[in-house]
Amino acid sequence: MRTVVCPQLGPLGDIAIEDRPPLAPGPDEVIVNVRAAGVNFVDGLICQGKYQIKPPTPFVPGSEIAGEVAAVGAAVHGVSPGDRVIAMTGFGGFAEQVAVPAALVVRAPDKLGFGQAAALIQSYSTSLFTLSRRTSVTPGEWVLILGAGGGIGLACTDVAVALGAHVIAAASTPEKLEAAEEMGAEATIAYEDEDLKTRARELSGGGVDVVVDTVGGRHSEPALRATRWWGRFCVVGFASGTIPSLPLNQILLNNRTVVGVDWGAWTFRDQAGFSELLTELMKMVESGKLHPPEPAERPLVEAAKAMEDLIERRVIGKVVLVP
Repeated sequence: MRTVVCPQLGPLGDIAIEDRPPLAPGPDEVIVNVRAAGVNFVDGLICQGKYQIKPPTPFVPGSEIAGEVAAVGAAVHGVSPGDRVIAMTGFGGFAEQVAVPAALVVRAPDKLGFGQAAALIQSYSTSLFTLSRRTSVTPGEWVLILGAGGGIGLACTDVAVALGAHVIAAASTPEKLEAAEEMGAEATIAYEDEDLKTRARELSGGGVDVVVDTVGGRHSEPALRATRWWGRFCVVGFASGTIPSLPLNQILLNNRTVVGVDWGAWTFRDQAGFSELLTELMKMVESGKLHPPEPAERPLVEAAKAMEDLIERRVIGKVVLVP
């Protein structure tokens, strides 16, 4: 079986493809033939050694997959060979096969292709966690999403619309803004060319209720200033590569709240809560409330290039590797 291997933390150009023996399940494990593996911004950071998690090397990156069950362990019940499933793997997803604890395997919604299913978990779970757990968006509120053309940005747009909110999408290119509009954004801001604070206030009738910031950098402060009374500013990530400093007086004014969003750490601390959120997410997909987009597909040999493109913000939406 072919696998993507990160031999040491450092340049993405060091990543290689290796052939390894087929996997056999442990008693509580499921072996999945990977049909698609989601590529995320954090994967590239981990491989470069620029993330707080630094796995021992060599390792196989990739944390979310969709595929078909190839074999199950002796103690596994409720999952059978041939089932279409999705799973969070932690690591190991960029391969033709992966071994996953049976407790982490979820049936893939029938209406989704493998690419859509593989790209679903991290982006949509983060979005639903942000908008329903870390804050609570109510119908009629205005939500401003920074980095709206990325995987989490598009998912946040979809989730916010499903919750009844009005979405303003802010992004760097016309193509990314168009993708956000197709996902349901009512208005857009080209924040490289327009005054983000002024336009957000104009479009929302005085100020937005919630900001979802996946970008950081110089756009964070004007987005914070664009929030109205009781505004909530959700810190999701720093795709720009720069961690901003926010003036505390702007948080005090209008009784604003800054909310940290670390979905990944929460899943380990509250597995029951994550299971509940994932069940809710799957019901929203099955009912048609959410519309996961088709991701761009790349072969395994382009894993390093796919991660580089994400880090350099050249990607609209999500990318999956297809063995």
